[in-house]
Amino acid sequence: MSSRTLVLGGARSGKSAHAEGLLTEAAVTYVATARRYPDDPDWDARIALHVSRRPSTWHTVEASAPSDLPALLTATSYDDPPILVDDLSTWLVSVLDDTRAWEGGAAEAVDREVDSLVRSVATCRTRLVLVTAEVGLGVIPSTRSGRLFRDHLGALNARVAEVCDEVTLLVAGIPLKLR
Repeated sequence: MSSRTLVLGGARSGKSAHAEGLLTEAAVTYVATARRYPDDPDWDARIALHVSRRPSTWHTVEASAPSDLPALLTATSYDDPPILVDDLSTWLVSVLDDTRAWEGGAAEAVDREVDSLVRSVATCRTRLVLVTAEVGLGVIPSTRSGRLFRDHLGALNARVAEVCDEVTLLVAGIPLKLR
């Protein structure tokens, strides 16, 4: 029987390191959802930090298109190595980019992508740990794009939490078990 764990937290809360520490197996499939941006050295440095923490025995898969993640999770078997997805918030940014949701409309397309992801999480047959940002505890963003992202991510996190066995929130580096 597989186990699904959702790890939420704010910026620099330690959510990724905590999620990595949940997996003690030598072989892990690490699914990186962040897209690389050629003119963003700060983003490259953040990615490099994550890479440097991973054991050399972990296999990294870059989910460059939103549909890559549900397809990977759906294709699992019970004897596959555990999967760590880092993270759902950068996955959602790709969905919003690819559906042109930032420009308005496309709500149905975003919903279809989220539905696909939630189904794949619910049916994943190997140990699964998912990392995501918690953005609903702060101020209401002053921009349309900020509100769009916050609202979609809040809904995504709630739906994924529904199908996970364990949910942990990291606050100031301290894990709080919600389920």
